[in-house]
Amino acid sequence: MATEANGAEESGLVFHPMDQFIVSPLGGDGPVQWFTFTNAALWTSLSVAAVFLLLVVGTSKRSVIPGRMQSVAELAYGFIYKMVEDICGKEGVKYFPYVMTLFMFIVFSNFLGLIPTAFTPTSHFAVTIPLALSVFLGVTILGFVKNGASFLGMFWVSSAPLALRPALAIIELISYFVRPVSHSVRLAGSMMAGHAVIKVFAGFAALTLVSPVAILGITAMYGLEVLVSFIQAYVFTILTCVYLKDALHPHH
Repeated sequence: MATEANGAEESGLVFHPMDQFIVSPLGGDGPVQWFTFTNAALWTSLSVAAVFLLLVVGTSKRSVIPGRMQSVAELAYGFIYKMVEDICGKEGVKYFPYVMTLFMFIVFSNFLGLIPTAFTPTSHFAVTIPLALSVFLGVTILGFVKNGASFLGMFWVSSAPLALRPALAIIELISYFVRPVSHSVRLAGSMMAGHAVIKVFAGFAALTLVSPVAILGITAMYGLEVLVSFIQAYVFTILTCVYLKDALHPHH
């Protein structure tokens, strides 16, 4: 067994696609403490800085004929604003800043993670679970504040036969509490899986025989990951809007 492992190592077949997701201290290999500045903290900070540069610095000198950064910022603004308005109605527009912040942070975290040797914050549940929980708790509190006890009416399917309503209420309740799980797992799982596959192809690219095929695979997967990075940010945001609509209009 040891001989086989050594042979595989010499042939370049030994690679670890999950190593890219390890949280490690910058400039050292020591243990990670609560105060340690890690690769995850660095790339999360860069994502926040990128959002600030685009939306604040890029639009600080607004003009009738927009520059590149202003055009991108206005496009993102209009895209998310229309999403919130279409799904939640005029009443939901007041929550647009929160939804916009979520989308921009996730999309920048996803795209910056595509840079070689970068770290993808959204591939970790430590990032996606707090994001999903903030949405879940936020819309739940908002639902009770706006509607009081009548917010619970969203679990009671009044259009169903009376005999089925208690069972459907339990199903609806379970479905509601599963929301933060599916919301967070979908984003982290998608980002982790795509990056791991790219790393696998990269490991095979070192072998002369399959190198052209591996390089083609990397190119195809990288293109797909660019698309997935945007789609997952969009899906997370649109689900946030749907949950927000349920809190504002529980009986619809």
